[in-house]
Amino acid sequence: MLRVQPVTLSTDRLVLRPLSLADVAHLGEAASDGALWEKKTTTVPRPEGFADYVRKALELQAAGLALPFATVVRDGDRIVGSTRYMNIDAANHRVEIGTTWIAKSWQRTFVNTHAKFLMLRHAFEELGCNAVEIRTHSQNDQSRAAIERLGARLDGILRRHMIMPDGHIRDTAVYSIVAEEWPEVKARLERRLTG
Repeated sequence: MLRVQPVTLSTDRLVLRPLSLADVAHLGEAASDGALWEKKTTTVPRPEGFADYVRKALELQAAGLALPFATVVRDGDRIVGSTRYMNIDAANHRVEIGTTWIAKSWQRTFVNTHAKFLMLRHAFEELGCNAVEIRTHSQNDQSRAAIERLGARLDGILRRHMIMPDGHIRDTAVYSIVAEEWPEVKARLERRLTG
């Protein structure tokens, strides 16, 4: 049985540490970098909504369904976003990496590569996952390109999957990496970490 416990993961440039209520103000500041709540393809709250956001994440963690992280750049110990393991399927050794967002000025930098490396390595090498899923809005081309660069494969599209905050109905692109693919994905990510 898969046991997902709070853990801190780190590289020389990035730390993923367990999310806490002490992070609320910093998350609001990070989300304000780019007014991420205005983006139609994500569900990032406005700054005043982060207390509820963190409380709900911690409730899911307590229920064994999620493990949320604050995404922290080591230089300046600065919170630049959040991510989590979610939809944890302990019986089948599967997790999803999701609810990922990064402050606009830190997008297309090392942050996402380091975060995905840490989470995938932990999932496959420590937790013993059979597969890791990553989902995104089917129209989020930036996110889909980043997921595909990881080496994840498209499993399919969940049509009319979610009602977004603005009321439009999202089709969700579902990707995965399976355990047998991890060594190749890991090698690709390690090259990018040092590049």
